[in-house]
Amino acid sequence: MRLSISPARVGVAGAAAALLLLPFATQASAATTVTQDRLTPTAMTAGVAGSAQLTVHSSSCFTARTLGVGVRDASGKNLDFPGNISNVRICPSGVHFTSARRTLPAGTYTVFGFWQESGGARHKLPSHKLTVSKASSTATTPSSGNGGSPIPGQSMVWSDNFSGGIAWKSKWVGDRTAAYRYGNHNPDYNKLDWLDPSAVTASNGVATFTAKPSSHTLENGKKAWTTGLLSTEGSSEGFQVKTGDYAETRVKLPSGAGGWPGLWTWKNGNGEIDSFEYHPDNPNLLELTNHVTSGSDYYANSGAVAPGRWVTIGTHYGANSVDWYVDGKKVYSDGHGVGSDFSAYLILNLSISAGNYHPAPTGSTPITMQADYVKVYR
Repeated sequence: MRLSISPARVGVAGAAAALLLLPFATQASAATTVTQDRLTPTAMTAGVAGSAQLTVHSSSCFTARTLGVGVRDASGKNLDFPGNISNVRICPSGVHFTSARRTLPAGTYTVFGFWQESGGARHKLPSHKLTVSKASSTATTPSSGNGGSPIPGQSMVWSDNFSGGIAWKSKWVGDRTAAYRYGNHNPDYNKLDWLDPSAVTASNGVATFTAKPSSHTLENGKKAWTTGLLSTEGSSEGFQVKTGDYAETRVKLPSGAGGWPGLWTWKNGNGEIDSFEYHPDNPNLLELTNHVTSGSDYYANSGAVAPGRWVTIGTHYGANSVDWYVDGKKVYSDGHGVGSDFSAYLILNLSISAGNYHPAPTGSTPITMQADYVKVYR
């Protein structure tokens, strides 16, 4: 059922009983009114994470159960900005809300503010059109307010938004990595991986990594899983991050037991900075690690990290401190850094756990993760 756009002012108390059956109530009593003063964005760039901002005020003070910004695509699918605030006090002086960041595919959307009464009724505020344009291949600086590097003065120097498929040979190599003892497979470090480039595909600007049971047997006697890995090492570009760079990816975390995705760096037997590692048995936790010098943290956030959820993760490879960002917010600084001469190749992959520290797969069902983009700013 399509919802009509509600008036700019929506009452708090006494919503008609019939309206409570709808996803959003379109009006309420005039006892207290809520006015939407500002709502952004009106434009974004595909693959570039951006936040929504909402400012409202009310005719008298009350506490709303939630306040947030909704997004609907042309078919009515819900793609809301994450990070709604709960138990928010709305008064005549007004309240401002900034959502967590997210990306959207190119297209036209409807964006609107909404709030929810303590009793559960939801109220939709005025909407407007949100246009998400395709990213320009020549652009080096993201549009203002739509994400990008949190480090002042940086511009994008390398990226892949997977809009043209997987850029094998030019940007990525998928059949080997120097981080694996045997190049295309690795019995070490609790992994069942056996690399197969066909395990990484791209459609509609999203790369999908699919791991399946393999006919191969590892040197330790365990049955391997074919899975996907993207490495810049060995590609014609041979891109490397270096001291001062900020790298960011947006991924949809796997749900299947044994899934072990990560964005990390590697060079000459080390150079490893883990932007993140994830295991579904710790469903709300990301592992953040600096193996070059030292530093590690477990970042737990059930509102941002969960199986099957999209999350944006970035890392600043500072000389004196490596800093990690989740959905645009700095969540950890190790205070050690990578030194002044750091450089390393990027790796984005879906490993499969062998069961020593985290559960191995319990059956033969394929395990998947997805990636929206990988970007580096300098």
